Amino acid sequence: MATVTRKGQVSLPKEIRDALGLVPGSEVEFHLEQGQVVLRKRVSPEILQQWQGYLRGKLPAGSVDEMMELLRGERLPAEAGPE
Repeated sequence: MATVTRKGQVSLPKEIRDALGLVPGSEVEFHLEQGQVVLRKRVSPEILQQWQGYLRGKLPAGSVDEMMELLRGERLPAEAGPE
């Protein structure tokens, strides 16, 4: 539980800060959803740009089906249904 100060400020509980990885200077966003306030950690576009193209050239070329088969491994034979 928290109390709103005269300035409209609220201290976030440590477990919430830790769970979201919030540190001093972190940016958060507030949204109203069905009468409730939702707090989200803001992810900066710069962070996303750092990872853009990261997997390019690291994965074998091919169709999505081929990629899924590679990731999942060999398929097991389908079980016979009830007769």
